[in-house]
Amino acid sequence: MSVAIVTGSAGLIGSETARHFAALGLDIVGIDNDMRRYFFGKDGTTLPNAIKLINELGDRYTHLEHDIRDRDTLGKVFARYGKDIAVVVHAAGQPSHDWSVREPLTDFDVNAVGTVNMLEHTRNHCPDAAFIFTSTNKVYGDRPNQLPLTELDTRWEVEPGHEYADGITEAMPIDSCLHSIFGVGKVAADIAVQEYGRYFGLNTATFRCGTLTGPAHAAAELHGFLAYLMRCAMEQRTYRIFGYKGKQVRDAIHSHDLVTAFEAFLRAPRQGEVYNMGGGRHSHVSLMEATTLAEKITGQQMITEYHEDNRIGDHIWWVGSTAKFANHYPNWKYNYDIPAILTEMYEVNRETWISRR
Repeated sequence: MSVAIVTGSAGLIGSETARHFAALGLDIVGIDNDMRRYFFGKDGTTLPNAIKLINELGDRYTHLEHDIRDRDTLGKVFARYGKDIAVVVHAAGQPSHDWSVREPLTDFDVNAVGTVNMLEHTRNHCPDAAFIFTSTNKVYGDRPNQLPLTELDTRWEVEPGHEYADGITEAMPIDSCLHSIFGVGKVAADIAVQEYGRYFGLNTATFRCGTLTGPAHAAAELHGFLAYLMRCAMEQRTYRIFGYKGKQVRDAIHSHDLVTAFEAFLRAPRQGEVYNMGGGRHSHVSLMEATTLAEKITGQQMITEYHEDNRIGDHIWWVGSTAKFANHYPNWKYNYDIPAILTEMYEVNRETWISRR
């Protein structure tokens, strides 16, 4: 028996991971206590995804409603499965830099301490397992805003010929800048994952992700850019735009494409690696452009409300480079771009979201 432990298993990335790794023949132990509902209210609950996983995967899936801050309970889970654990995918966390200001201690305990709990149990019970962590581009703080940017009709864009014109690489420094409380916890977790690889020799990778998205995203205003935008378009909710003239740019990666990258790492793990992982130049969009595309897909005009003040620490332009990962794993490839992501989101959620109007 080979086991994958997946935290945040009912979330966007966790559920995609559970399904994908189960199809590879692994038994899945999912850990998810629906804390997302606590963070974002009923829009953010992951309970429906948990029920789907239980029904779809049957005996291949064990669902545990544990809290990653509960070190002793986690230890019992790891002790039970021991060296049968082939991979740990740590996708649980508090994902919003806006929410983190409300409860800094909760944010840090979930994101930083929870990650160290997972690492330590991996070291003690299954040191040969691959450990995959979903980090964030917010570890770079607001440093990307110092890039030379040009305002175009529908977006901000980095100047041609700049070293990051093809995407920001892992060489960008992460210190001496504004991170947000969320970013601080993620930096601590990110560095811990690297250190357990380099110091203890574990097979670890931290994936510094841009916008993660897909039709299973429990979209809420404080987290889930594209899914929430499409939901607002379909339900005719007011979508609030915060600063930068709505021209801020994000790269976006579909959950399927991210999880196939996880599979590539599992098949050929490395120690203490760091990868920027997002849509890169293949899949990126400004908020203004995404709004226009959502209107085209849904056939109706969006209701928007502009607020001059941007969110603190928010990126004006983020397009990450996946060149390092592609060099290490040349057989990995994208399957989705922005139009495909939004179109699938519309088609999968049409009955649910449109019926709520």
